[in-house]
Amino acid sequence: MSCCGGSSVSETELAPDARDLRREEFLRSGIADGEGRLSFVFFAPEVHCAACITTIERGLMRLDGVASARVNLSTRRVRAVVDEAMDDPYRVVEAVERLGYTVSPMDLSEDDGRSDPVFGALVRALVVAGFAAGNIMLLSVSVWSGAEGETRHLFQLISGLIAVPAVLYAGQPFYRSAWAALRGGHLNMDVPISLAVLLTLGMSIYEAFFGGGETWFDASATLLFFLLIGRVLDQQMREKARSSIARLTRMAAKGAMVIDGDGEVGYAPIDEVRPGMRLQVPVGERFPVDSRLVRGRTDIDRSLATGESLPAALVPGDVVEAGALNLTATVEVEATADAKHSLIAEMVRLMEAAEQGKAAYMRLADRAAAAYAPVVHILAFATFAGWMVATGDWHDALRAAIAVLIITCPCALGLAVPIAQVVGASVLLQRGILVRTGSAFERMAEIRQAVFDKTGTLTEPDSLAVAGTVTDETLALAASLAGASRHPLSRAVVSSARSRGIAYSAFDAVTETAGEGLEGSLSDGRRIRLGKRSFVGGISAQHASEEAPASLWLAAEGETARPVPVEGVLRSKAGETIATLRASSLPVWIVSGDRQESVSSTARALGIPEDQALGELSPRQKIETVESLSREGAVLFVGDGINDAPALAAAHVSITPSEASDVGRASADFIFTGRSLDAVMTALDVSRRVLATVKENFALAILYNVIAVPLAVIGGVTPLVAAIAMSASSLVVVGNALRLRLAFRRPIVPAEEPRRAAPQREATA
Repeated sequence: MSCCGGSSVSETELAPDARDLRREEFLRSGIADGEGRLSFVFFAPEVHCAACITTIERGLMRLDGVASARVNLSTRRVRAVVDEAMDDPYRVVEAVERLGYTVSPMDLSEDDGRSDPVFGALVRALVVAGFAAGNIMLLSVSVWSGAEGETRHLFQLISGLIAVPAVLYAGQPFYRSAWAALRGGHLNMDVPISLAVLLTLGMSIYEAFFGGGETWFDASATLLFFLLIGRVLDQQMREKARSSIARLTRMAAKGAMVIDGDGEVGYAPIDEVRPGMRLQVPVGERFPVDSRLVRGRTDIDRSLATGESLPAALVPGDVVEAGALNLTATVEVEATADAKHSLIAEMVRLMEAAEQGKAAYMRLADRAAAAYAPVVHILAFATFAGWMVATGDWHDALRAAIAVLIITCPCALGLAVPIAQVVGASVLLQRGILVRTGSAFERMAEIRQAVFDKTGTLTEPDSLAVAGTVTDETLALAASLAGASRHPLSRAVVSSARSRGIAYSAFDAVTETAGEGLEGSLSDGRRIRLGKRSFVGGISAQHASEEAPASLWLAAEGETARPVPVEGVLRSKAGETIATLRASSLPVWIVSGDRQESVSSTARALGIPEDQALGELSPRQKIETVESLSREGAVLFVGDGINDAPALAAAHVSITPSEASDVGRASADFIFTGRSLDAVMTALDVSRRVLATVKENFALAILYNVIAVPLAVIGGVTPLVAAIAMSASSLVVVGNALRLRLAFRRPIVPAEEPRRAAPQREATA
């Protein structure tokens, strides 16, 4: 199951109009990350081994303007991130094609269930090789039974007539790959395999017509047969391992019902839907893009986003994710994102990123695979030379060299890491957890302590409410500021105002200071602030009561600050998660911008020692705390807000809920879509199992080479046996990784009702 097929149509062979259309299609597919870079994803169907990964990634990184390049071995996708200032991003495609790989655009429809042309070609080649191998074996029985003279020669010629066209046709996946690699100026795994097959066939033809000795037509055909069996099964297993991505992409809408300015409803392809468009979503259809409900009420199934199967009510003003199913009534929504930036597309990108992350073990496998081709050619030549010196028999020398070429293919080593990551990411996705990078599994398994933010992480973000003692006037002013922030306390203020039916108008310009609060301007020019006591105190005359407990404070410049207390509830399974972590000898800390009294109260409710509950920390202090703890062992950070983003990035590994801020989600390694905090333990359990599987795969690959290579060198393995052994080793590694599915094949327990926590004292607005 080796390597990559070459490009059958190069860029220069396309007509000018076709090249221009292809270039335009590629450039349109770029997604901006908001940091001056564009991300392009395209399909390279012939990528089949770690050597291909190294070749493409190194080739792309040589281009000016390319920030990063990653090749996904399982999905055969290439992701290139380039600077927006790059003169011609299409040079990325041209560079890959110069290396000998076919390239085609990639979008959500790629996994829509269509047949895989590569798989079909492999099956046809397998059928031809199997037919030839079976018939040649029947003829060989007579030769092995003692046929001599003209009878033996006739059977050899008939075998040759069957073998030559069959081997030339069935071996095309290997020959094309090898030729493309050589034409691109590099070696890949299929070069020695093609060499072995053709040498076996050529030597058999020579013996049949000139030498009169033993022929290996059966070996060349059977060799290809077993190689193709391995590649076909490997292809099927990879498809099964990444089936979660296929299920996600099939949920993506192909179009939407758009309402124009005259109120007419018409169909539009999903690529034409833009933020701000009015859409109609009938009963039984999925919401095509992330949207906000503007007319009607309905119940929806949002299990794709949250993992919860119970219907949820949707009322005007609520937001809904792409892929949610409309259950009870036709509604009108306003698109808040296009298809490329909606939930399903983001989940696919996260899954892709998870599969192509570069952990330490992955880098080790890449280095080993990259060194394979030159090393194996040297080893095969040394074997041939050694046998010639020892015996002088070129037949035996060539047979031993061919066996070495075949048996040393490092497919098992190349699959050891990525296949485990693919299956691990699939297992987590089934439990509502997304992985941003494959290396996160390794880092999660290494943690020695856990650090949690409080508000919105240990507590429910959507179950916060402003206390009833707050006046409508105060709440209206607070909501006018809070509407500009995604912080859980800000959203609680807005939600409370709506639930009371209080009308408010958002301020034109609101500034958010991470870890402190929000500031706007009144009509008379005075500043007004909502946030921490110290932040609001900078403009207020005095506080209403120095002892008044409050999560938030509100004050206009020169006026008395008013408390805005908010109450919250602990997330589902928060107590059990903390208890399990501590029982596993993993110390648990709370670091929060909230008032120390509030943080200590939450710590007591969860059984966390109060000296490990740190409050009133700024974002910088959170980073310093994480870095300080990291000196004692790898730190897992769990947080959700903008002020947590630096700590999420600084920690050894991090996890955040899906309702976290955009910055928080971009900084975390894992994202869980449900409401229960037991996602932390699930991610930890799966990560430990993935790391164990990677180690097992490495051990299996090394054991195979330790046993098989010496046998091939000393002549104890024929080319036929070598082909069977090489194919079997790769299948064993892939099958071992798929055992992860069995290990975690258990029902997902519904989340319990959240428990009421102590009133939230003071926190970041």
